[in-house]
Amino acid sequence: MRVTTLTALAGLLSLGFSTPVAPAPKLQVLHARQNATNTTAPCAAVSSAYFNQVNPSPTVPAQMAMDCIKSVPLNATSAKALLHDIRPYINWQSTISYLKNPPAEYLAKIQQAVDILGGLDAIEAKVTSGGYGGEYEFGSALYQLIQSAHDGHFVFVPDSVGSIFNFGRPVPLVSVSEDGTKLPAVFAYTDVLGSHFKNISYTPSPIVSIDGEDVNKYLENWSQWGSLQDRDALYNNVFYELAQVSLGGSGTGTGTFTGGGRGRWAYPGPTTTLKFANGTTNTFQNYARVLVSFRGIQSGEDLAKNFFYYGAAGQANLGNVNKQAVATTTTADVKVAAATASSPPGYPAAVVGGPQNLINGYYIDAPGYEDVAVLSVPNFVGDASAEIPFQQTTQKFLPKALADGKTKLIIDVSANGGGTILQGYDMFKQLFPSLLPYGATRFRAHEAVNLIGETTSAFATSYPRTVNQPNATISEAQATYFDYQTDANISYQPFTSWADKYGPVTYNGDNFTSIARWNLSDVLIQYNSGGIDITGYGPRANYTQQPFPAANIVIVYDGYCASTCTIFSELMRQQGGVKAIAMGGRANTNAIQAVGGVKGTNNYQWGYIQALAQDAVLVAAAANMTLRANASVLRDYYSDTPFTRAATAPGANVRDGLRQNDTSGVPLQFRYEEADCRLFYTPEMTVDVTAIWKAVADARWGTDGKCVAGKAGGYVRRGVEEVTTSLGKRAALGAAAPLGAMEALERSLALETEPRLVGDGFMMP
Repeated sequence: MRVTTLTALAGLLSLGFSTPVAPAPKLQVLHARQNATNTTAPCAAVSSAYFNQVNPSPTVPAQMAMDCIKSVPLNATSAKALLHDIRPYINWQSTISYLKNPPAEYLAKIQQAVDILGGLDAIEAKVTSGGYGGEYEFGSALYQLIQSAHDGHFVFVPDSVGSIFNFGRPVPLVSVSEDGTKLPAVFAYTDVLGSHFKNISYTPSPIVSIDGEDVNKYLENWSQWGSLQDRDALYNNVFYELAQVSLGGSGTGTGTFTGGGRGRWAYPGPTTTLKFANGTTNTFQNYARVLVSFRGIQSGEDLAKNFFYYGAAGQANLGNVNKQAVATTTTADVKVAAATASSPPGYPAAVVGGPQNLINGYYIDAPGYEDVAVLSVPNFVGDASAEIPFQQTTQKFLPKALADGKTKLIIDVSANGGGTILQGYDMFKQLFPSLLPYGATRFRAHEAVNLIGETTSAFATSYPRTVNQPNATISEAQATYFDYQTDANISYQPFTSWADKYGPVTYNGDNFTSIARWNLSDVLIQYNSGGIDITGYGPRANYTQQPFPAANIVIVYDGYCASTCTIFSELMRQQGGVKAIAMGGRANTNAIQAVGGVKGTNNYQWGYIQALAQDAVLVAAAANMTLRANASVLRDYYSDTPFTRAATAPGANVRDGLRQNDTSGVPLQFRYEEADCRLFYTPEMTVDVTAIWKAVADARWGTDGKCVAGKAGGYVRRGVEEVTTSLGKRAALGAAAPLGAMEALERSLALETEPRLVGDGFMMP
């Protein structure tokens, strides 16, 4: 994406243009020979456009890209092989039965039911009957089936959907309330920037429709392309947000509307038409990023020959294989990363800076907030080099905040897609050192899990369980879930055998393993913690002083809290008793959830599952365990088709999270839980994050909070006015901000989604 100047882009929006505006700001101006339409084959047109650009990230019109990818013919034999070979991995998805038969509250408030296994059968039948017109139509059906689970851990993106093109729009949007009490309206983000920095002369007008459909309805429907499950959280993720921007290419960019996160895999149509409340309209050309070289590509057949792997008899670009495993981090792998030199756009200078802006400590430099500290945590680390510095940031910031007279703590987990599981446990223990984290988990019980557990446990228990084990293979086996010694049972006592750990037990018509809890005293804990010593254990056993009482802590969410973030949130709210404030949501005054992402507690990439299965076969053979391994379902994990036909590393949620003292067996993924207070975003909050923190402090500890649903303090809830129709002078709060701040926000409009954080509890955006 290219960066346009704020003034130029703002001028295209709500000043009064009524004719289409072209080309789109992020799209290269097309040369004459790039405008090929009916007379040129679609992929040849892309090739021509591709080689007439000098920019390193070529773009072409979205329609041109779609015409090209749809011209790739379907290889039915490969499609059937793919459907067959992904089923063993889908067996690991812990929520299969609950997706098909969810609780009534989930159906009413979160998402619809989906039969994943039945859906695979239906797709296979359509392949057999010749019902798909090409690779894209088949791939899109498969992608949408998995996507409909709304589980950020459960992902399979076929090559036709994500390997050749990603799609985008040129105009980021925001949804803001004029004053925090009126219902929010949707604006072009550049209009909000212009108003805030006082460099436009007109009054921005809200968007009332997109492509002829009511703006709220359109965006609620579009939001379903996102990776979250909660509808208000999905709606928030449509828009530009500072917390996501702070993560750079690892977040969801400028929102799913512009092609950030999973929005990049959704075709937005050839153009987008915005209609404003002042009666003007603007039409922008949507675009596609070209992800592969189109040199010599003249047809869909050429594209398939060069970039689709159909099996041993076909030709392939094997560079697309995505078999990355969930890495086990050892102490030796960890390198100390330096704190970031500067804070992200829209953020103040950090008091204590953390690695890669994954965590930073801030103060609020404004009268009336002198006693408030803010720990911003948009990620729980998926990069080995950041593990130790991440933990150290909290260790340094909390005592410094106390020494500087701070008595209240805001924890901002906006944009937090998870990361290293035990970083979430450690942060909880730093805040509540006297509490033992509950954290109950379970796997779906099936034959492959049982066989891997039997062989791994037999192998691992043959050797002393010690950190001084010179054989890394032994240590790694002993640190996995499949060595029964690794975890504690529901009573926080050791399991006695693999059979004791495996169970199984039955809920909702499916089988699950016995409840397991992380044993934080395990001598091999560093293999799973990213190399850190968990607070309260080992060298940090003497950490006993709680820094802030629960009443003086509040967590703020944008709904994009998933995986490890949900683990941390569950511990903080259920055991710590900390209040939760949720931001944004759809244009209504209903109470909303704080946590909107996947509440599963562990994802395995399919490459890791394959390695587990193949290692189990080798271990069985080496130990002369005739077992069932060599002629068992483990033999189903030898095909590489699920990886060579994937655009990104596929994964599954393998562990459910379960609430303490709950005997229903319903995983947290299917529980609805409202925040204590809901706040609307205001225009200033999309430019200056401290505006969010001030509103949160007011809602939790002040007398002038603006909760539109629920309450987090002792004040009276305010009423809500009707929807605003313009972004008036009140939107430009305070004096004009420094030019550098505006330029940083302008540059952020060029963000593209390039997820790099993998972790062991990370949701891929």
